[in-house]
Amino acid sequence: MSQTPPKIRIRDLHKAFGPKVVLDGLDLDVGVAESVVVIGGSGTGKSVLIKSILGLLKPDRGSIQVDGEEVTGMKPGDREAVNRKVGMLFQGAALFDSLPAWENVTFGLLAQKRVTRAQARDIAVAKLAQVGLEAEVADLYPAELSGGMQKRVALARAIAADPEIIFFDEPTTGLDPIMADVINDLIVKITREVGATALSITHDMASARKIANRIAMLYDGKIIWAGPTAGIDASGNPFVDQFIHGRAEGPIKMAVRK
Repeated sequence: MSQTPPKIRIRDLHKAFGPKVVLDGLDLDVGVAESVVVIGGSGTGKSVLIKSILGLLKPDRGSIQVDGEEVTGMKPGDREAVNRKVGMLFQGAALFDSLPAWENVTFGLLAQKRVTRAQARDIAVAKLAQVGLEAEVADLYPAELSGGMQKRVALARAIAADPEIIFFDEPTTGLDPIMADVINDLIVKITREVGATALSITHDMASARKIANRIAMLYDGKIIWAGPTAGIDASGNPFVDQFIHGRAEGPIKMAVRK
């Protein structure tokens, strides 16, 4: 019996901005219903990777396949159909200040005219309940919500259309350690309930260890190590070892202006 093909398959991905090479032959697979976390320092290309998969950036060369279908160079209509499979939790929640929580949650569904406003509100209340928020929150505006509540609303928006794939961009940024752990637990719970494939990017190792089935490290434009979460402490890779323990000394050199 043939092995199930990956949900996302990336091969030899390259992306540069002028002389600055960001992705330099990156290879990565994300299996169906698998949760993969890409770790790496700031500026290593993690966000460029996600934007390339979403079609927000055009790679210089390389292959990106979703469900076996090549998505690089797709026509806009075909790309839109692929992106309808995707939910996204943005780094800063990225809620619309002028809209109540329920409209934020169902913004995509309403923009695509896939539901009526009454249906959208019912969906939003159900999704807010999934992330542990009461129905009353639906009518509150972002300014009336704490940082943790905003992140939950953003998570509800990410799953509003029951996506097959969810991207998490630095999901715990700006949260205190306790709320960060709450969000990590919700991510694990939600991805299991929805049955989604998850690809996350973070430099928060506590988050990576909690939400990942498998961790991959991006450095110098390539995935330099990938393996099960339980095996990362014995990776045998000095770059990985330095990063996960947060040591200044090691092969990763940070540019520090004297």
